[in-house]
Amino acid sequence: MTGGILFAAFLVMLLGGVPIGVALGLAGAAAIVLSDQAMMAMPTNVSAGIAKYPLIALPMFILVGCVFDRAGVALRLVRFATTLVGAGRGALASVSVLVAMVMGGISGSGPATAAAVGKVMTDGMVRDGYPRPFIASVVGAAAAVDILIPPSIAFIIYAVMVPGVSVPAIFMAGLFPGLLAGVAILVPILLISWLRDFGGRNPDRGGLSVWRAFREAFWGLMAPVVILGGMRIGAFTPTEAAVMAVFYGLFVGFVIYRSLTLRDLYEILVEAGEISAVILMVVALATVFAWATSTLGMVQPVVGAILGLGLGEYGTLALLVVLVIVVGMFLDGISIFLILLPLLLPIARHFGWDPTWFGIILTMKIAIGQFTPPMAVNMMVSCRIAGVSMQTTIPWVSWMVLAMLAALALVIALPGIALWLPRSMGML
Repeated sequence: MTGGILFAAFLVMLLGGVPIGVALGLAGAAAIVLSDQAMMAMPTNVSAGIAKYPLIALPMFILVGCVFDRAGVALRLVRFATTLVGAGRGALASVSVLVAMVMGGISGSGPATAAAVGKVMTDGMVRDGYPRPFIASVVGAAAAVDILIPPSIAFIIYAVMVPGVSVPAIFMAGLFPGLLAGVAILVPILLISWLRDFGGRNPDRGGLSVWRAFREAFWGLMAPVVILGGMRIGAFTPTEAAVMAVFYGLFVGFVIYRSLTLRDLYEILVEAGEISAVILMVVALATVFAWATSTLGMVQPVVGAILGLGLGEYGTLALLVVLVIVVGMFLDGISIFLILLPLLLPIARHFGWDPTWFGIILTMKIAIGQFTPPMAVNMMVSCRIAGVSMQTTIPWVSWMVLAMLAALALVIALPGIALWLPRSMGML
């Protein structure tokens, strides 16, 4: 009874527009009161939820994304990618995907990348002959790949919550699936552009040579190398890598590009602080919700019901694909992990799934949900920048969703796509 009230209260508040962190905390607190548990369980779990060393990396990577966004890295990456790809049909759309993938190695946040790439690309793509709904679809889908390409905020949360999964291992495991997802999205984008004659209307690309564009973009391209390379050689931990990335971004912005001012730095710190505070509050209050579900004994009955369907390993996995994608239409990746992992991990253990591989396919499902209408968080950002409604993007974005599902199916069928790299590095 109390368990039903817990989830009912959460859903009612969520539908009523209550922020998700507040809804999770209030629902958990109500369950604690109704089950006659000590109220001190709430502050204890709030503290325990965020008192974890790997979480220090989270605000740092958010700060990195804000620094590189203000420093003009996205614009320079666009110029470089454009000189490589050219000016034909589908060229600028391809550039959007490529730039979003590189930005994913800097910010690790889908909505943030959708905003950065959308601001830089939208006007140029309109002039180049792309319809605005297609532009919004491309940017929203491309940004979804970001939570798969390390460093990923979602990966950090998953590693913190799942025993036996390290941040470096899941970072490395996400690299090839992230690249695969980006290539998968490119296929329908290029086919649609060629069949519908999108792009190639504005051949002027500013007259930059490939070498000059590369020099301008070099420092942005090196950011993922600094972050991942430093971890790989053992120079620093993921948390230390995040701090180093911040200093690297500030050096690029103030010394190399000279595009940042002290006023910009203040605004960057405020923006990163606000975003980090929201995420960490959600993490802390979701811990109360997770503790309440565990204490009330709600996890095992739900897990037993799913396993009792008799669908087998791949049937259960297909059911979870549908569940997580649908939930991903409405919630961000971090919230999904915090809410669903207590239910999903026992299922993964039952079938003996590798926890690192399971984290990758869960993240791919969430990525698909982030650009699947009607409530996709990435699409909300890209549609707002493009000035279109989400409904108008459905004919275009549906093909990209199918392409990502194909990439997901490959990673499910061939776990080595995700696990080969961390295993070869001795991380698993």
